[in-house]
Parts: sequence; C-alpha cells; structure tokens
Amino acid sequence: MKVLLFNGSPKTNGNTYQALCEAAHILNLAGINTEIIQVGSVRVSGCIACGGCAGGSGCVLPDPWFAQVTKKAIECDGMIFGSPVYFAGMNGTMKAFLDRLFYQRGIRQHFRLKVGAAVAVCRRAGSVGTFDEINHYFLISEMLIAPSTYWNNVLALQPGDAQNDGEGLRTMRNMARNMAWMLQMKQATRQAIPLPEAEKL
Repeated sequence: MKVLLFNGSPKTNGNTYQALCEAAHILNLAGINTEIIQVGSVRVSGCIACGGCAGGSGCVLPDPWFAQVTKKAIECDGMIFGSPVYFAGMNGTMKAFLDRLFYQRGIRQHFRLKVGAAVAVCRRAGSVGTFDEINHYFLISEMLIAPSTYWNNVLALQPGDAQNDGEGLRTMRNMARNMAWMLQMKQATRQAIPLPEAEKL
C-alpha cells in the first residue's frame, strides 16, 4: 500500500512539510509506503474548463509533471494534501493543482473510496476553512476521509515552529494511525465485501 502526501507550501522543508513528515512516519511504522510530492514550488496552471479531459485521457494541458503526478494519484491507496494558510484559505498553487487533479473526467472515478486527509498549517486563524475546503474534493469524489482527534491543523509562523505545536503534531499522528487502520481494513475485506456501486443518472 502507498500514500501520497502533497506539500502545497513553496518552502520544501517548511512547516507544512514537517507536519506531513509527522504523518508519513506513522504510516511507515504501519508498513505503508509514502512519498511526499512537492507542489507549492511548481508552476501549476489552473483548470480552464476546456472539457478536453472528457475523453478519459486526463488533462490536455501540456504538463509532463502533472501527468506523472496524476498517474501516481490513480495508483496510490491514499492521499494527504497539506496547504499553508495565507488569507483564511489554501494557497493559490494548491488550489490550482487540486482543481485540475479532481476535475479530470474519467480520472476522478479512480479516486472513489480511496482514503484522503487534509492538513492546514497557519499562524493563527483560517485553518478550519482550509481544512474544510480541501475536504470538499474528497467528498465530491466519494473518497473516505481519515479522522483525527482534532481538525488537522498545525500552528506555525517561523521556520521550525511546527515542532513546537505538540497538539498539532499529535493530531497528525492520530490522523495517520486512523488512515493506516482504514487502509488495512480495506485490504483485509477487499474479497469479502465488494465496493458498493453508485447509481448513475
């Protein structure tokens, strides 16, 4: 099993990265492979709603990096998206990335009943809105959301501040434990309990 963790911060080793690492460590202890993918420092164009993805081959914008990440997202078992909070919401790069990733027709069906989790890192306020905003992508895609003992947010401003938020890091670890359990339950019951079929209009 494998979980992808997406770092929406332009700072490759900043506080959002540290929060994701806390979760990745727990997943690794449970025997689940992880990979952190850097999004925040990549130039990502937003979705232009051209409908070119309707053929099922993914986004038609010429972007080899995005196509490769989409392939990994299809193949993985779970995804965690971490975003810094700028103005009470996720940052622009992560928003553009999520819009394109989840908008792709014929691709989003592969996300159905995967396990997802949202992580927000902020100085003080805006984390709940960001957390909720990311969860919308999971819910519209029929994904399962890994819960924790609090909203998945870490309070940090200066580099390294994440390490001082004991409750936030504990929340990351508990979320990762719950995600690991959900993934293991899915794997253990895959044969006995088939996935439900959704009604189509």
